[in-house]
Amino acid sequence: MPSQKITPFLWFDKNQALEAATFYTSLFDDARILSTTPVVVKFSLAGQEFCALNGGPNYKFTPAVSFLISCEDQAEVDRFWEALLSDGGHPQRCGWLVDKFGVSWQVVPKGLPELLNDDDPARAQRTQEAMMQMQKLDIAALQKANAGD
Repeated sequence: MPSQKITPFLWFDKNQALEAATFYTSLFDDARILSTTPVVVKFSLAGQEFCALNGGPNYKFTPAVSFLISCEDQAEVDRFWEALLSDGGHPQRCGWLVDKFGVSWQVVPKGLPELLNDDDPARAQRTQEAMMQMQKLDIAALQKANAGD
């Protein structure tokens, strides 16, 4: 059993659990496969443990559950965005995407909450309006919108 109290348990189609875990662990510096069986693969991303199940085609992922990646800078946003879209992913609005396995991710710069919660409602509104027009989030463009430039 995982050592943390709550562990995301992801149901993948057919035999995709190991493929998905291998893909995800290749994206994060602090990531590794913890164990594998024919049915369940346990893995860790940035200290968070996950279980991937070879469950079959009965259930599909939806955007109702997503994983948020808090990125340090635009280079990290760009890196995760491109990697998660590779091989069949689909971009969504506002920094969301669906990867090739159907899992939803939010790729978000760390400074975004401060811009969206600016004490000046007009600045916050401009930031939100700019964000709503984006797929991949552009930190410089969000800061520019916030400033009114």
